[in-house]
Amino acid sequence: MADTLTVHDNPDRSRYELAVGDALCLAAYDARGGALAFTHSEVPPSLEGKGYGSRLIAGALADVRARGLKVIPLCSFVAAYIDRHPEDQDLLATGAPG
Repeated sequence: MADTLTVHDNPDRSRYELAVGDALCLAAYDARGGALAFTHSEVPPSLEGKGYGSRLIAGALADVRARGLKVIPLCSFVAAYIDRHPEDQDLLATGAPG
């Protein structure tokens, strides 16, 4: 996995994006007050199982933290990622599933 890959917030489309060559990984969200509700994540089939989904969510959560926001993990992949990474569990909005 190239170290030059960067996760970007695309607020016009309400999603975080990670471009890998011509392919695009994404994590869609809805802004809800001081939180982002992650509703869906997608990794192209050709990139599945190679760590790009985790890299995408790690980058998105780092941005959420930097912006002082919280997370509502409605997407099962985001919820599972946070469950596996206790260092990110402080980002969970109070009473949020995940």
